[in-house]
Amino acid sequence: MKLILTYLGRDDWSRPVYKDSNGRLYVDAAPCAGRLDICTKSGNDFYGEPDMPVKAEATFVPFRDVW
Repeated sequence: MKLILTYLGRDDWSRPVYKDSNGRLYVDAAPCAGRLDICTKSGNDFYGEPDMPVKAEATFVPFRDVW
């Protein structure tokens, strides 16, 4: 599975939030260079908690936002 994730901004916990082509929201739960921890957003809500971990290759548009 390959995801193309478009950057939307940061949630209340300063975690980067992304959207895929189907409108599903994802969060980078630990946005550190060299580590990838992508999860779905609970309730597909921008401010929702990280939900299910996603094991997939990801391309970030226009970039991956890291701390």
